Order: sequence, then C-alpha cells, then structure tokens
Amino acid sequence: MRYLGLDLGTKTCGVAISDRTNTLASFLKVIRFNFEDYESIIPELKEIIKNNNITQIALGLPKNMDNSCGFAAQRSMNFKKIIEENINIKVNLVDERLTTTEAENILIGMDKSREKRKKVIDGVAATLILESFIREKELENGK
Repeated sequence: MRYLGLDLGTKTCGVAISDRTNTLASFLKVIRFNFEDYESIIPELKEIIKNNNITQIALGLPKNMDNSCGFAAQRSMNFKKIIEENINIKVNLVDERLTTTEAENILIGMDKSREKRKKVIDGVAATLILESFIREKELENGK
C-alpha cells in the first residue's frame, strides 16, 4: 500500500510515489498531455495505481498566499473529481503553496540547466507535495 503525489499543470502532471513503508517520496515521472486535457492521463494513472498498489493520492492544491482559491486551485479540485469518477481511490488535496519555487531552488542547487529544470520541475514539486502529505499522515498517527 503506497501513496501517489501529483502536481497538476496545464500541460504536465508531475508524479511522485512513496516507498513501501510510506515514509519517503520519490520522483516517478512527468506525464505530458494536450492543454487542459486532464481526462487523457487517467489511463496512465490507472496503470501506475494498479502496478504499484497505490491506496491514496495526494493532489497539490495551489492556494493563493491569502489562502483563497483561484483558477489553478479550481483546476485541481476539478481534476480531483475526474480522478474519483474514473478510479476508485481516495484523493487528498494538499496545500502546495511555494512548492514550485522550492522545487526550482532544489534544481538550481543541483546545477541543472534551465532546460533540464523545465522537464522535471513538476515531478520534483509532486515529490514535495507527497512528502508534505506523508508528514501529515505521520502526525495523525502520532509518529
């Protein structure tokens, strides 16, 4: 039983996966799709979920700094519905404010070129979202 982390963009979805003990998050891949064609990635998500015994998804919710929900947050909430309508799995919305900035800083620190950063940044952000979700779960369970 593992968790999946998702960072949704307009043309890409970063994917991260937990280890078997649900204590570590790792970058898995970036799924590319046509602009806002979110339903097109459902078959690939189904395959990942099936092959890795995924029990829950942590989907990034990009709230504004004032805690309000703008267009990007609405997009994530709509994607949550799409997933739940097509896959029998629990989807948890996770506040992802500043994860892309943090991911960018991590990649700059690793001396990745702008071109390489662009290819993996959503996957790194998905990893940060999943790490946040794992920490939340540990706190709930008193670890």
